Amino acid sequence: MPDEPSPDDSWLGSAIGATDPDHIWIAGRDVTDLMGSMTLTELAFLLLVGREPTSGERRITDAVLVSLADHGVTPSSLSTRLTYTGAPEAVQGAIAAGLLGAGSVFLGPAGDTAVYVADAVERFELRSDGDDSAFADAAAQLVAERRAAGGRMPGLGHPVHRAGDPRTARLYAIAQEEDLLGPHLRLLRAIEHAHEEAIGKFLPVNGAGAGGAALADVGLPPELVRGFVLIARTAGLVAHLAEEMREPMARRLWTETEERASRHYRG
Repeated sequence: MPDEPSPDDSWLGSAIGATDPDHIWIAGRDVTDLMGSMTLTELAFLLLVGREPTSGERRITDAVLVSLADHGVTPSSLSTRLTYTGAPEAVQGAIAAGLLGAGSVFLGPAGDTAVYVADAVERFELRSDGDDSAFADAAAQLVAERRAAGGRMPGLGHPVHRAGDPRTARLYAIAQEEDLLGPHLRLLRAIEHAHEEAIGKFLPVNGAGAGGAALADVGLPPELVRGFVLIARTAGLVAHLAEEMREPMARRLWTETEERASRHYRG
């Protein structure tokens, strides 16, 4: 490890990484020791949580990242494809364009849900081994408050998977198998039930919401979940970029849109 900073410059530096002519350190460890022995998921967990994940925590974290890698031809992937069409020399710009589209509708609900349920877990002092009634009572109050404020419940509903998001069932099953079904996932499921009782309509826990709650359960800082899941989406966007290079879609989309818009303008 590098020498400890002197008292007058102790504020300047980072525990994330450092280098000298002979070494590169990440999280206090020589990168050559990590290469070949630690996965990217494990390293990302280590950097954010400050410790290596257990095998169960790694499995859940990895499952969440896999579940959020891609959603098909969405605004974010189209942004990547269209930016590449206009600036093929800026691969990084095309990928960044897609990442900037991670908001409240696509991908962002993972982070929004993590923050929401984490605040509620703390507020109601919920525990992994708590009674179901405690989660039900908390969920009922949360739903009532959200409805009174005219807001939507984070983590519920999906435009395609109206009867149930297949990713959600799988994440809950993995958490159960690993004995890591924590208060965040339990509360989110209770909210699903309380919400249906309150409005008479079923809105399932979506995959992004379940992913956010699962990451909070294994110890990732809720306020960083939205950024953390971009690790997964980057892989998906690079794949869209590769496909765009092989089988261009964006130029035709652009030209056809322009032609239709021009016809509309001309009347």
